[in-house]
Amino acid sequence: MAGIETSSSIVALALLVAAAMHSSAQADSLNDYPTAARVDYVFGCMKANGETQHTLEQCSCSIDIIASILPYDRYVGASTVLSVAQVPGHLGSEFRSTEIAKKAVEDLRRAQAEAEVRCF
Repeated sequence: MAGIETSSSIVALALLVAAAMHSSAQADSLNDYPTAARVDYVFGCMKANGETQHTLEQCSCSIDIIASILPYDRYVGASTVLSVAQVPGHLGSEFRSTEIAKKAVEDLRRAQAEAEVRCF
């Protein structure tokens, strides 16, 4: 009987470890924003909304919501489009007028709107 209990314990432990590894992999895929990017967003958000503890919590919530909706590479792409689109002239107009750029910004705006509703 002791051998069966030991085998069952080993199997249970193996399943627990496998489940933890799977959960960790899922969390990593949902948390692909580097800390520096999250902090940069929170600093900017707090500058725009007030530098209080309550705003810190709202802004932290906001980037978490955005990260849950938009993968980091798409966030960076949309942020880049927004920055370059401010450049006057031909270069800026290329980023303001292409469908890919418009879609990237639209996706970011949609994620920001969801974050606004849920966090502020």
